[in-house]
Amino acid sequence: MAEARVSAEEMAVVTLTEAAARRLRQIMAEKGLEAGWLRVFVAGGGCAGLQYGMGFEAQPEAEDLRFESHGLRIVVDPLSAAYLWGSTIDYVDALMGGGFQIHNPNAVATCRCGHSFRPQGGAAPTGGGCGCP
Repeated sequence: MAEARVSAEEMAVVTLTEAAARRLRQIMAEKGLEAGWLRVFVAGGGCAGLQYGMGFEAQPEAEDLRFESHGLRIVVDPLSAAYLWGSTIDYVDALMGGGFQIHNPNAVATCRCGHSFRPQGGAAPTGGGCGCP
């Protein structure tokens, strides 16, 4: 019986497109960050229930899931991983509405701007807002 091989990208909670990786490298260069980790997370809030977040960190926490995509090191905490598994982060350079976009197969609803989402099995939000027009 042949053994199935899985690439590092397939095991990653979140992957980056080349456009996203290129833009993140530019941001790191602008901020003078030679090394570090990109933290991707979800938090309560936003008009759809949960909202996405990203930021750079010098060191991951002990419990973080760690992986690479297009040469960038990424960390996701275990709770966020449950909501982000299989997601792809893209970067769109557009005159209006450009920026990072997260394509999340676990989201059943998103707000207009795409910064917040409702996961499968998640209750509809009762209030709040992310400022979408």
